[in-house]
This record gives sequence, structure tokens and C-alpha cells, in this order.
Amino acid sequence: MIPAGGMTRAQFLRIAAGAAAALVVGGRAKAQVAGESSGGAMPTRPIPSTQERLPVVGLGTHVGFDVQRDSAEYSRLPEVLRTLFDGGGSVIDTSPMYGRAEAVTGELLAAAGTRSKAFVATKVWTRGRAEGIRQMQESMRLLQVERLDLMQVHNLVDWRVHLATLRDWKAEGRVRYIGITHYTNGAYGELEAVMREAQFDFVQINYSLDEAEAERRILPLAAERGMAVLINRPFGGGRVLRRLRDRPLPPWAAEIGATSWAQVLLKFVLSHPAVTCAIPGTGRPEHMADNVRAAIGTLPDAAFWKRHVDSIGA
Repeated sequence: MIPAGGMTRAQFLRIAAGAAAALVVGGRAKAQVAGESSGGAMPTRPIPSTQERLPVVGLGTHVGFDVQRDSAEYSRLPEVLRTLFDGGGSVIDTSPMYGRAEAVTGELLAAAGTRSKAFVATKVWTRGRAEGIRQMQESMRLLQVERLDLMQVHNLVDWRVHLATLRDWKAEGRVRYIGITHYTNGAYGELEAVMREAQFDFVQINYSLDEAEAERRILPLAAERGMAVLINRPFGGGRVLRRLRDRPLPPWAAEIGATSWAQVLLKFVLSHPAVTCAIPGTGRPEHMADNVRAAIGTLPDAAFWKRHVDSIGA
């Protein structure tokens, strides 16, 4: 975690060193990572289990999509989705624990006729086989789909029981991919053990400038095990942005095509070669547009971040 006064030089150099080592994980060289990010279109990265490619910036629906239909917040959401799709993104991540987010996502995609543009991911978050099946069926009803792109076991809850169901559903074509998730560093020991014991298509974890523990354990393991990686909390739950928002961008931000701190922070996350897609949550079109722009331009290597540590640390 970043202390109140900012990240120390030692902390940042440790993080940067870990990212440098990871640049060769899975045979993906530093130059290849940079090459994926050049040009004007949103870059994509492969899902290891199939080589299907996903755009590197998506959308999380926690909080932002848990709104009432007649609210001002709801009225902004069609533009959020248009901005995601127009920017080349596709991944939308939700969960039954996010209140109305699944229902709102389903309503908006159906109303706009844009389901085919979306890679829809949700989660099972309960105990027991029968209850898990009931919850997943309800999620599909709310999302208005007969086939889900990705179903994830949320926070590892009863994961062995749900994995058996999900393997069956995948074989039947009801889900395309299966995964596991967590959002706290304290769960990494258990998460690592699960990733070694069972094979998943995806793992979703927290990773940001001030929550970089995943670099040392989970991201290298995901590359080793051939699992795609979705990143939640790329802004550290908003803490990092709040700390930086009143500070001017450093001159080097222009070198990597960043025009906001949010873009800088997303580029840090996306610079790791094991990361498939970052899914920052928002319910505001202007924030979605800002997030999409983070994928354009250079995604620097660890040496770049190391050189510019003093511009980020307070």
C-alpha cells in the first residue's frame, strides 16, 4: 500500500523490478507487448486457452450500474456503453452481488441491440450446487442471454462445487469460458493454491500501482498456467486517483500518450504482459472515454516506470 505521503522510491523500484522480470513470462518479449499497443485502434490480447483476442480495456459495473431505471444515473449508462463499443472495447463485468447491475446491463444491451458487441462476464456467489445453478440461471435471465461469455466463481466461494457445474455447462455450450475471482491481497495464498490445483480460462484479481502484490505471485502463475487475467481495482479502489488528481501530469506522460492520471494508472496495469484486460468501473461516459484512451499509444516497459518513479512518488 502507498503510505500517506506517497509511494517510497524503494517500494516503486521493487514493483518495477517485478514487472521487468515478468516481461519474459510465457515467452512474450518486451517488444511484443509494446507492439500490441501501437497504432490508433484499441489493442487486443489473446485468451490463452483459445487464442480469441479481447480488447485490453473493458467496463466494470459495480456501483455505477446499480441504479434505478428512472434515475439520472441510469440515463447516462447508454452513452457509457456506446463509448466502450465505439472505442473498441467489449468486456463488461458484473455480478449478482452488484445489486441491479446485471438487470441494468441486460436491459441496456437489449434496448440498443448491442449484445453481439459485448463480451459479458458475471459470477456465481453462493454455496451449494443447487443454489449455484439457481443463481446462474437468474443471472442469465437478468442479462437476457442463453449463453454467457464468462462465468466466474466469485471470491472462491464453494469453488469446487461450482467448478463441476461450470465444466458441464461449458461442455453443453451454456458458457464459453470459466474463471475465478478475488479482490484482496490477503486471499492470494488460497487463490494461488486453487490456480495450481484446477484449470480455469480466466482469473480476475486486483492490481494497481498501490496494490501490486499480484506481480510477485498471481500474474506469473496465470501466465504459467495459461489463464487470461482480468484486472479489477486498477485505480486501487480510487485511492490513487484521489491522491494524484490535483497534481499536474509530469512531462513524460505525453511520451506515452497519456492525458490524465487515470490513463497513466491504466497504462501501468496494462504494461504487464500477463494482463489481458482491465475493467475499471464507471457509470459516467466521460470517465469511460478517458479509460478507453488509456489503451491508445505506448504501454511502457518496467524500465520506463523505473526512470520516472520520482514523478509519481510524492
